[in-house]
Amino acid sequence: MANHKSSEKRIRSNEAKRVRNKYYAKTARTAIKEFRETTDKKKAAELFPKVVSMLDKLVKKNVLHKNKSANLKSELAKRMNSFKN
Repeated sequence: MANHKSSEKRIRSNEAKRVRNKYYAKTARTAIKEFRETTDKKKAAELFPKVVSMLDKLVKKNVLHKNKSANLKSELAKRMNSFKN
């Protein structure tokens, strides 16, 4: 166990951050899954900015690597553009 007050606090704060980051990441994964399952172009156009925003926020909070986010956004954009009118 930790011997210092500061290390005990760090352990507590790291756990709180881990739980919060897990929630944000899971929410984003669910939104991506919902986008991928969409077959309607109008619905996809509505979801796309929300998913991209979620990914950008995860990168900003260091939950997700920027290249991973870029790859996901690229894949989703290609899917978005593949829809017929």
